[in-house]
Amino acid sequence: MPSDNSRNGAGRQRPGHSPASSSGSSAASKRPLVVTVLLWLAGLIAAGVLAVAAIGVVVVATIYPKLPDVSDLADYRPKLPLRVFSAEGALIGEFGEERRRLTPIEDIPLVMQHAILAAEDARFFEHSGVDYRGIARAILANLRDLRSQGASTISMQVARNMYLSSERTFTRKIYEVLLTLKLEHMLSKNEILEIYMNQIFLGNRAYGFAAAAETYYGKPLEQITIAEAAMLAGLPVAPSLYNPIRRPERARARQLHIINRMVENGFITPEQAEQARAEDWRPRPRINNFPVRAEFVAEMVRQAMYERFGDEAYTRGLNVYTTIELSNQEAAHRALRAGLMNYERRQHYRGPEAFVTLPQDPQELEDVIDKALAAHPDNGELLAAVVLEASRQKVVVVRADGQQMEITGAGLQPVQSGLADKAPANIRIRPGAVVRVLQTAKGTWELTQLPEVEGAFVAMDPKTGAIRALVGGFDYNKNKFNHVTQAVRQAGSAFKPFIYSAALEQGFMPATLIADSPMYFDASVTGSQAWEPRNYDRKFDGAITMRTALMRSKNIPTVRIIQAIGPKTAQQWVGRFGFDTRRIAPVLPMALGAGEVTPLQMAAAYGVFANGGRLVDPWLIERVTDHRGRELSRTTPKPLEQMPQAIDARNAFIVSTMLQDVMRAGTGARARQTLKRPDLYGKTGTTNDAHDAWFAGFQPSLVAVAWVGYDTPRNLGSRETGGGLSLPIWTQFMRHALQDVPVQEIKAPSRVTRDGSDWAYTEFSGGRGIASLGMETLYAPSMSGGFTAPTPQERAQILELFRN
Repeated sequence: MPSDNSRNGAGRQRPGHSPASSSGSSAASKRPLVVTVLLWLAGLIAAGVLAVAAIGVVVVATIYPKLPDVSDLADYRPKLPLRVFSAEGALIGEFGEERRRLTPIEDIPLVMQHAILAAEDARFFEHSGVDYRGIARAILANLRDLRSQGASTISMQVARNMYLSSERTFTRKIYEVLLTLKLEHMLSKNEILEIYMNQIFLGNRAYGFAAAAETYYGKPLEQITIAEAAMLAGLPVAPSLYNPIRRPERARARQLHIINRMVENGFITPEQAEQARAEDWRPRPRINNFPVRAEFVAEMVRQAMYERFGDEAYTRGLNVYTTIELSNQEAAHRALRAGLMNYERRQHYRGPEAFVTLPQDPQELEDVIDKALAAHPDNGELLAAVVLEASRQKVVVVRADGQQMEITGAGLQPVQSGLADKAPANIRIRPGAVVRVLQTAKGTWELTQLPEVEGAFVAMDPKTGAIRALVGGFDYNKNKFNHVTQAVRQAGSAFKPFIYSAALEQGFMPATLIADSPMYFDASVTGSQAWEPRNYDRKFDGAITMRTALMRSKNIPTVRIIQAIGPKTAQQWVGRFGFDTRRIAPVLPMALGAGEVTPLQMAAAYGVFANGGRLVDPWLIERVTDHRGRELSRTTPKPLEQMPQAIDARNAFIVSTMLQDVMRAGTGARARQTLKRPDLYGKTGTTNDAHDAWFAGFQPSLVAVAWVGYDTPRNLGSRETGGGLSLPIWTQFMRHALQDVPVQEIKAPSRVTRDGSDWAYTEFSGGRGIASLGMETLYAPSMSGGFTAPTPQERAQILELFRN
């Protein structure tokens, strides 16, 4: 009998069917549809994630090897400008496309670091380069506010700015993320932050926060306040949009936001934040970032560095330390400009610089004035202004800042011709005229004009050749021609000491009598046209000593000297002083300074007299270092006794005593009266046609030369001389330069002796030198050939004649 199992079909199976599958099918049929869909979605997402991961692996494997090598950032070398410093280490010039001060992270104040972290990446020290939390927050903010909010970290900005283009594509973003991770792997956080804070562009040619602190606030980074740091920290996101100079309202709003962020992140206390909000936030940029005006010096350095390093001179962070002394440079700059402006006051008024139509509407009027004065910026102390009212008794002008000035009386004297009723239209001062105003020493204002005349000034140490001050012209921005080194001009009477020096070697002594009487050279003698040399005062003094001839700057005695020693001999001799003899023709007019020289050559040449006869070349660059302070080169001057002996020490001494007399009682006496010291030596110089005015002189520790003239040579004026134009410049400078320098007169060397009342070479004393020259012309003024010295009896008669 069959069992129950048999009856129920237990243990029998149909092909393709099982109890289990039957059960599963039944469960599936009972599962809700939504669960099934969710399971399918989960499976698809998992598959998608795996696919994306797989693709990511492939992309990383493909792109990562192609990423730029960031190892060079371990030795970060940004483009650093060429910087020029004074002898004291003050910055006086800078060259380069990017204004940057490379500052180690330890020297960047914490307040600046905290401000930038609050503004750009508060979790910088917590994330690994890519801030995923920040990305999520940015996504949510974008969805909530329907606006774009970035999530770039400081590390990502460094990677992007250093190596990637500015295009916005998905591929570039992948590169940016991978490069950031690579950067974080190779560098420390502090190294990345240091690069960022030195590299980032912050507007106005400023790269990095050290340069920005100077650009916007005129101070070093270590002196920055919380408010100023917050203002600067707002710049990286958009330097043009948040520029505190051009966009003050937007910059202020950004600054306040960053101050709040600094509080939120615990960088500052609420009390500090309140003080920062109340602080004067406006930028205070320096019009001139340098303590003194030394543009011509800086340009000389730039040329020298470019010649040595090429284009790298502007990017490798060279620091060049010059011999320029800060206070002396400032004194030279002021003295030259004052001298040229004093001359300008005596010139005819050439008229306003421009004319504008003044509208009635106040806002339109302000705009017109702003545009007019922007086209005519201030030139140092010469301020630009627009005339609002004008009459012969009063002129009212307005400045760009709205300041009005009323000018009357003596303040109108320099421009009287422009206020005349019949003045030509281009000269007449009227409403809408763009003019210059200058504050006088008394605090009043006067109308003036930019000078057309130019000048040069240079001072150097005669024992070492170190240049202590150099001003190549009235204003570098107006005229970049360096008149100290490039202006080759006739020296006039300032050249006479070198002729007298040559004469000393030929037996002439300071006591030698020379005839100051008429001379005439016809065409057969000159080879061209007749020449009749004259003294400046058109007078003749008869028999005078060589010392007196130089002291009074007499022309005819100097011509007689060069005629006696020979022009060729004189030319060869002056070459000993460093002059280019190719520019000094061996002809008689060289006695009057017809040869061409530069002010720098004159300074070196007078230095020969000042230092006892040694030729010392002027030099400017003391040392050059790289951006880390490593010394690349240094100039060490040789001891004076190792310098070439250009002339005998006794020659230098005797000429110096004659130059001292020029300062005591001659054409330079006003300087000695002003400075009230005996150890001054020098000579004025004015060319015959009054194209050039010179003064060259020294105190034994400092030699200086001043020159005044027009770039296109023309007459300076019938009454203008080296004593009236250049000597005051020299005197004003020396008043400053010698204020703490003890008196030091030149001592007599060996082989010179007192011969009667004057000095002489030992071998030429006691009447063994040339006693007189040209005395026969006192009897025969028309004679121009050689000479025969008069007998003692004739000489006594001549002297008696001139005493009477």
